[in-house]
Amino acid sequence: MKVSQSFKTWWLRWLPVFVLVCGAWCGAGQSFAAAPEMSAAALRAKFTALGQQLRNNQFQRPLHLESAESSHALQGEIHAVVDYPFTIVNAALNNPAHWCDVLMLHVNVKYCRASTNLTGTVLTVNIGRKYDQPLTETYRVEFNYRGAIATPDYFAVELNAASGPLNTHDYRIRIEATALEDGRSFLHFTYAYAFGLTGRLAMQGYLATIGREKVGFTVTGKQPDGQPTHIQGVRGVVERNTMRYYLAIDAYLAALTAPPGDRLEKRLRHWYNGTEQYARQLHEVERENYLEMKRKEYQRQQAAR
Repeated sequence: MKVSQSFKTWWLRWLPVFVLVCGAWCGAGQSFAAAPEMSAAALRAKFTALGQQLRNNQFQRPLHLESAESSHALQGEIHAVVDYPFTIVNAALNNPAHWCDVLMLHVNVKYCRASTNLTGTVLTVNIGRKYDQPLTETYRVEFNYRGAIATPDYFAVELNAASGPLNTHDYRIRIEATALEDGRSFLHFTYAYAFGLTGRLAMQGYLATIGREKVGFTVTGKQPDGQPTHIQGVRGVVERNTMRYYLAIDAYLAALTAPPGDRLEKRLRHWYNGTEQYARQLHEVERENYLEMKRKEYQRQQAAR
């Protein structure tokens, strides 16, 4: 595919933004199927069904990642067991005030602020590239926060945004969790959005150039030397960003045991170490560059408040 210089310059600026939010359903507003039942019983049934995959997988942790593609849509989601009781997970993630601390761990999220208006809670999120940027050079997305369901042993939360960069629209980020009998919790994370021609062209340009060698996690075969061959293309994009989001959730939970003044640093280091565990798929920046950038972004965020 031959890409003009003007088009290349355009999508080089905005593609990291587009790729960050590329998620479960990438089509003209179409989805694979109706949303699954959201309840503790349904989520525990999924835990039972995934028993073998959670015990034996390439991730070296009880985690299962799925992606799917049709002519008009993509889907990516993670199910995982975390070593925290449901009461802790519920208090941490069933609260809009905490979600900015989660989202800010992602290398492309430059700013996040929670506020309230007549319709409820809104998360204002600025998305940009993987280095220091003034907020005027980033793209702002407004997510409406909705606590969908909350019971003593289950909760579900959704973040919805009507529009985003490159004519993308109808964003939905969802997390649900339930208690397990052994004192741990079972999480299900997914996200979705729709896009039109502009976004499709941008993704094609990315996959034809700087994204050509990048891979996801699904194993599609073996190389002559016996090493696994991993999925590429748009499913690879979805899988990489699904994992980055999950690792942000994991890092936030892991840092809760630290003194309040130490939690930011612990979150940052835990997220970076998690991505480096899967460096073939997720390595983007060097450790010190990431830590320095994020410290500055958090300082900017606190100053804005």
